[in-house]
Amino acid sequence: MERALAQDCPPFQLFIMSATSEHQAYDQNFCFPVPEALESDRVKLVPFVPSVHSKAYADLSSTYREVYRYIPLGAFWDQAALDTYIEQSFRVEPGWILFAIFDKTKPSETFGADGSLAGIIGYINTDPKHLSTEIGAVILFPPFQRTHVASNATGLLLQYALNRPSEGGLGLRRVAWRANALNKGSINLAQRLKFQVEGVLRWNRALPAHLANDQDRMANRESLREEDPKPDCVGRDTALLGLCWDDWESGAKENVATVMARTK
Repeated sequence: MERALAQDCPPFQLFIMSATSEHQAYDQNFCFPVPEALESDRVKLVPFVPSVHSKAYADLSSTYREVYRYIPLGAFWDQAALDTYIEQSFRVEPGWILFAIFDKTKPSETFGADGSLAGIIGYINTDPKHLSTEIGAVILFPPFQRTHVASNATGLLLQYALNRPSEGGLGLRRVAWRANALNKGSINLAQRLKFQVEGVLRWNRALPAHLANDQDRMANRESLREEDPKPDCVGRDTALLGLCWDDWESGAKENVATVMARTK
């Protein structure tokens, strides 16, 4: 296995996919080179492979269903629904790739030294032509929330996206972050990593009916006009944030490394 270590950001390690990797049989169909793993001292990201990760993820989703309250997605405690979503939303889209997040500080019987499965995170809407991507599908299970896991997982994806090719990165120009405008935790995490708020997209999402009962948390916009085509779906405003290459080279890179290394 070939290994490349980014010189200027010690928390970041990139392991290039090898031909003999057990994950190689699953075609991620991503538009950029797929890392076998991205690691810091405490967190490891590996490309999500349904045959390896889906059952464990679905079991955790069933235990912690509340993690979906801000996310307009389906019932991922159903493994078949999860596998269908990954196939139809991620694998068929060259600009999308999903990673499993592992907390290396908590070894598990299922995944051994990789650690405990903590959630998922991914690149979405990646555009090689314009050198941009977005970090999305961020779901952390409650035992790993408000810990080092979110900042390290996000930081690893930022480092791989924005570091120069000579540092083991892709050299992209822009990384976007979107969140429900009511999801202050997600917005605060992005801002700690030096994402800048660029605006609010009003009426950006029509939330599925299964989320409509949680309007106090989810619905930025509940009142609809007559003849609305989706009267059972409430509306969501979306906060849009961005972190660009010039931010990265002007201190955000060092800030991300500092946040990732923080123990308190």
